[in-house]
Amino acid sequence: MLARARTFALDGLESTGVSVEVNVRSGLPAFLIVGLGDTAVREARERVRAAIVNSGFDFPPRRIVANLAPAHLRKEGAGFDLALACATLAASGQLATAALDRWALFGELSLTGEVRACPGTLAAAEAARRLRCRGLVVARATAPEAALAEGLRVAAATSLREVVALLRGAPAPATAPAQPTSSPAEEPDLADVRGQEMAVQALAIAAAGDHNLLMYGPPGTGKTMLARRLPSILPPLSRAEALEVTRIHGIAGEHPGGGLVGARPFRSPHHTISAVGLVGGGARRRPGEASLAHRGVLFLDELSEFSRPSLEALRQPLEDGRVTIVRGQRAVAYPASFMLVAATNPCPCGLEDEMCRCTEADFARHRRRLSGPVLDRMDLVVHVGRPKLERLQAAPSIHSAEVRERVLTARERRSARRPDPVGAACGGDRLKWAQPEARARSALAAAYERGALSARGHDRVLGVARTIADLDASPAVRLEHVLQALALRQDAAFGAQRAA
Repeated sequence: MLARARTFALDGLESTGVSVEVNVRSGLPAFLIVGLGDTAVREARERVRAAIVNSGFDFPPRRIVANLAPAHLRKEGAGFDLALACATLAASGQLATAALDRWALFGELSLTGEVRACPGTLAAAEAARRLRCRGLVVARATAPEAALAEGLRVAAATSLREVVALLRGAPAPATAPAQPTSSPAEEPDLADVRGQEMAVQALAIAAAGDHNLLMYGPPGTGKTMLARRLPSILPPLSRAEALEVTRIHGIAGEHPGGGLVGARPFRSPHHTISAVGLVGGGARRRPGEASLAHRGVLFLDELSEFSRPSLEALRQPLEDGRVTIVRGQRAVAYPASFMLVAATNPCPCGLEDEMCRCTEADFARHRRRLSGPVLDRMDLVVHVGRPKLERLQAAPSIHSAEVRERVLTARERRSARRPDPVGAACGGDRLKWAQPEARARSALAAAYERGALSARGHDRVLGVARTIADLDASPAVRLEHVLQALALRQDAAFGAQRAA
């Protein structure tokens, strides 16, 4: 007897419908699973067998062949368990085969028959809605996440017995509404920062225009503190952005809650991370830190300690806003539109001025560890020095809420222009939409002619100047805006200051 159930396989950040075909016939007892499954899929035989028996059903002592179609698509993970178990029960006559037409199934089974959550529930729910499935059965823990796919009926299950009862006509249990799993109110505030007004201004410019930022200075001056407060001045995620972030984190297995991600991501990987860990890929293709920071901030502390291949791997996502991974003649694109914020010491010892004991050779080696192409993609470079004691002990001078209002207003002005270029990732005729005045254009041309800027740097300086003008509520880019943008970018040559 043959039975079919519908489930889903993850393919990058998308989910593809999979038909689980189970045939039970006479012959020596065996349970075979075909269809290009990985180790977790092959091990499903023992999980499904034990779950069926321990749930009070009969496991047929016959020859069972399960096919996961389409056969050319690689299947990974344990999300096929529930569909395999229900199709086996239907093929052995313990469940009506027509019942499997009403629900798609996605979940892992324990040996006791418990339905466990699987990564990628939201992606599976979106695929079920796209394929016009009547409903989707998932684990109770991730049912609120699946319910984010509007227009899809979702049933939350805790055990195989509950799923069988549902397929036999029992009413579906209610699913709790999805709630945000994090709130911007929980983020640290800029009021904790003392004596770093220039760095706070650079944070505001970066947040208003989605610009990349590099902070350098001796240790203990607040570089990491500033970076961790950047999300507090960014605008809240729109629903479309939150769904996108939730899907990425769910597929990566880093979204244990069932709600919608409410705050922008802030990722801070250790400097020992590999290129694969940073941009994604690997034997089991998985989003990297760049994709997990999508719509948020990727913070690289101690930039000079990251390996050269890891930093070079960021060049494509910084330009294109996505990462393309090719493995086994299959290409998968992960979104990676993030703000890059980095921090580094000015030299190996980390000290400055007369306290520094590094030689010129030490400093040259330190500079070589910083990727030139990556530094060229940094729009803002700001020095974070040791504040004076009286400024360090002063009362808070600014709060994140104040800066955030300025950022939101500047973004509204930017979005009122069409086309709407975003930070450093846009192309096209910047002179047209930036509307620089004649003196501003001359100053920028002079900087380019004397070799202080690359062609990319020319465009990025103009983009930063446009953001500064938006923060100043200026319809045109004036000379002072270009000069401030040039001063912030040309600090990227901080190595020349030490050499002098």
